[in-house]
Amino acid sequence: MLEIEAVNHVGIRVRNKSHSVSFYESLGFALVADAGFAEGHPVIMRHPSGVVLNLLGPATSTGDLNVLMDIAEKHPGYTHIALTVSSLTTARDFVTAQGIEITGSFSFGSMSAIFIRDPDRNVIELDAYGAQAEDDTAGYLNHPQ
Repeated sequence: MLEIEAVNHVGIRVRNKSHSVSFYESLGFALVADAGFAEGHPVIMRHPSGVVLNLLGPATSTGDLNVLMDIAEKHPGYTHIALTVSSLTTARDFVTAQGIEITGSFSFGSMSAIFIRDPDRNVIELDAYGAQAEDDTAGYLNHPQ
């Protein structure tokens, strides 16, 4: 077995550095360093929770679709990041106040989730755990594919 200690960071390719940095700052991430975005090196951002993002760029495609999530043909690859939040109600209120669209939701067992998209349509799942979810009967049927 490989002895993994933690997830180190998540890399996300983005088109517009300033739009993406601003979006992730609205979620509480802080800029740590720009290692050379224009040359394809990451903009490093860290959340107080310890989650680190590497925003890579610049993307060369100008399409408005996320090929891993928005088309019927399913390509292999990472499709989303899931972040645990303490309260889904608080998270829902926060993203709504920030003008961020909630693009999906589901519940399964004691977990409920909402989905949002960053400026490049990368999917972010916000999960909260608690008592048995009210709409558990739908379970993963409402999970974006």
